[in-house]
Amino acid sequence: MNKKRTKLRRVNLIAVIFFILASGFYMVNEKYSLLGGQRPDEFVTVTAVHDGDTVSVIFNKKREKVRLIGIDAPEIGQKPWGEEAKNFLEGLLKSSDWKVRLEYDVDRRDKYGRILAYLWTSDGKMINLLMVKDGAAMLFTFPPNIKYVNELRAAQQEARNKGTGIWREKGLRERPEDYRRAHPRF
Repeated sequence: MNKKRTKLRRVNLIAVIFFILASGFYMVNEKYSLLGGQRPDEFVTVTAVHDGDTVSVIFNKKREKVRLIGIDAPEIGQKPWGEEAKNFLEGLLKSSDWKVRLEYDVDRRDKYGRILAYLWTSDGKMINLLMVKDGAAMLFTFPPNIKYVNELRAAQQEARNKGTGIWREKGLRERPEDYRRAHPRF
């Protein structure tokens, strides 16, 4: 009788260990599936810069648009600021060999289906922050995506104080949000 109990305990112990391992494997895979299969430490390749706050990347073997969280860059029609913002973003990406790491906040996509992300260079610099700090974009937040709002606000204040980019004396006259409202695309 003791041999049967010992054998049963071993079988139960093996079943419990198997269950724990399987659960752990499932949880890790579930975490990555929430990221769309992308591991959080993996870099993606930027294939196009549409303007100062939207790029396309190769993500899970397909092309996806990514909207940079927390910033709003001048529209291309807001001359010369829209082109300057786009060129500045291209320069940041070029210096990063067109590779970036995506970091998400609460919402993963916007109402247009674009991925919402903070972009990070391989040397640990946040591109969203650099855009604001250089005066190529302004703070533009949508709760609940406010993870770096304090850093972005401080960068904008610094750019304004220095009169950098869009904050120059004869800088941007109309916020991008107001420009889009006055010049709808659709």
